[in-house]
Amino acid sequence: MKKKDNFPAFVKRDAIVSGKEYMQLLSSLKQRYRKSQIKAAVKVNTAMLEFYWEMGRDISALYEQATYGSAFFDCLSLDLKAEFPGQAGFSTTNIKYAKRWYEFYNQNDINRHRAGDDLEMPIEFGQVPWKHHVYIFTHSKSVDEALFYIKKTIENGWSRSELEAEIDDDLYSKQGRAITNFDEKLPTPYSGLAKAILKSPYDFSFVDRRIKSEKDLENELERNITRFLLELGQGFAYVGRQMELKMPGGQTFIPDMIFYNYKIKAFVVLELKVKPFIPEYAGKINFYVSAVDELLKQEDDNPTIGLLICKSKDNTVVEWSFRGMTQPLGVASYKLNETMEEHLAKMLPTEEELKRIIETYDEETENDQL
Repeated sequence: MKKKDNFPAFVKRDAIVSGKEYMQLLSSLKQRYRKSQIKAAVKVNTAMLEFYWEMGRDISALYEQATYGSAFFDCLSLDLKAEFPGQAGFSTTNIKYAKRWYEFYNQNDINRHRAGDDLEMPIEFGQVPWKHHVYIFTHSKSVDEALFYIKKTIENGWSRSELEAEIDDDLYSKQGRAITNFDEKLPTPYSGLAKAILKSPYDFSFVDRRIKSEKDLENELERNITRFLLELGQGFAYVGRQMELKMPGGQTFIPDMIFYNYKIKAFVVLELKVKPFIPEYAGKINFYVSAVDELLKQEDDNPTIGLLICKSKDNTVVEWSFRGMTQPLGVASYKLNETMEEHLAKMLPTEEELKRIIETYDEETENDQL
């Protein structure tokens, strides 16, 4: 009796088929299929976003010609749901977001490639999910800020929760706020890449506020190294702490922490200070950067950079301190969680304000008695 192809049967795996060549083929096919899935997802997402973009454009144009109340969006939502039952994305809220999304970018004229009089949706928008877009434009103060978060989302593959955390932490304002001499000490475009990995202030809210010394701060950061690496940003790998540097003459030096950033392919020497920046700090980290360049840096690594994180900094003092320094250096500040006393101190009036209040009260009392 002949075995038919549509009958149940066991498939015997031959040992020869499971060889090296077969496994390479299987691995290649898996990778290609995953890539095709990603391409398909991006294509579907792009098509959906283009629909929202054009819907927002058409509604915006209609609003310029006539006045509609809030019932317009409710009515449009009901009609679209009736025509496409079971399809998501036609809620009143979503339709309003589509209009606001288009107008947010249209009013600022970010894309000058036009089809007629219509503003086209930027191609890269298709790589970012709709809910990401909604959170970005509703929480950004400018188009530049929104585009910054779109670019970072694409580069880092942020989930929505990761994106929300970065926006809530105001990464846009912090990025590039560190004072550096990278433009003078590093070639382009490496100088720009190096500046992009630094920010200020760094959020050390996960650190115990009872720290009194640099060693206490180092201990807390190392104990929370995962949180610390997330705060430093993408690309940082922890190399070591308190790596003793012994010199031929018997002198010993110990840099606080050393990292490697694979995005810029360079070592980063980190020094921590629980006090405001003073010029002497620049000379010390300049020496450590030179040492790492000599002893750890490989031929294919970019120049080592130094990052000094202090309790606070005066930008002029930092800039003057960099004069004469040979190595690329950056200085940033950090912040901790406020204590209850500090929070109350901000809310309560100062001594001068209290004095003015008392004087005003006395004057009003005197006038009432007259």
